Amino acid sequence: MNPLDLTRSHFDAAMVDLDGTLVDTLGDFVAAVNAMLADLHTPGQAHHPLDAATVGRMVGKGSENLVKAVLEHAAADFPARYDQAFRSYQHHYAAINGRHSVVYPGGLEGLRTLQQAGLKLACLTNKPLAMARQLLKLKGLEGFFSEVFGGDSFERKKPDPLPLLKTCQALGTVPARTLMVGDSSNDAQAARAAGCPVLLVTYGYNHGEPVRGVDADGFVDSLAELRFQK
Repeated sequence: MNPLDLTRSHFDAAMVDLDGTLVDTLGDFVAAVNAMLADLHTPGQAHHPLDAATVGRMVGKGSENLVKAVLEHAAADFPARYDQAFRSYQHHYAAINGRHSVVYPGGLEGLRTLQQAGLKLACLTNKPLAMARQLLKLKGLEGFFSEVFGGDSFERKKPDPLPLLKTCQALGTVPARTLMVGDSSNDAQAARAAGCPVLLVTYGYNHGEPVRGVDADGFVDSLAELRFQK
């Protein structure tokens, strides 16, 4: 599949990831993670905030995984305080959701291209559903999607194929005709296992690894590059 020369007749729908694909939310993650760590530290204890590069390598497999990864990175005794940490993280993230984030250049153009091609669109993210809906609304993106599913919508998250298969069912499409648009190996692995074609953007969060090394059908540097042929 040539991502710059897509054939409209090959697709009925598209599933689009959110964090790292449509919206650069790394600033939100960094702010919430560091506020969480500040809550966990006792007065007088040294507190070293995590930078964006470090947090970015931990993003992509859902909030629970992110908090666990941060705790393991931060201090040996923190993993035992996971429940406290997760509550803190959720509290802080809810307060700042969207505040430090921005729609990627080309994001709106890409969604319009998918919409104008007549595809049914779903947003499929590992972000909790309530947070995803709030972010889409804040950034003016909610109107593009007939379905929105988050990391808590199904029993398992990407890279498991279940969310993709369930989303195809909700859209009334078959996986082979439903394009997955994402930014990481999580999206690609889930798509491969589900039988969906997959297109990856090159600018998102792929655990610190070069995304072009991922097994995908194509890559774009901007969603504005999407072009469909009739």
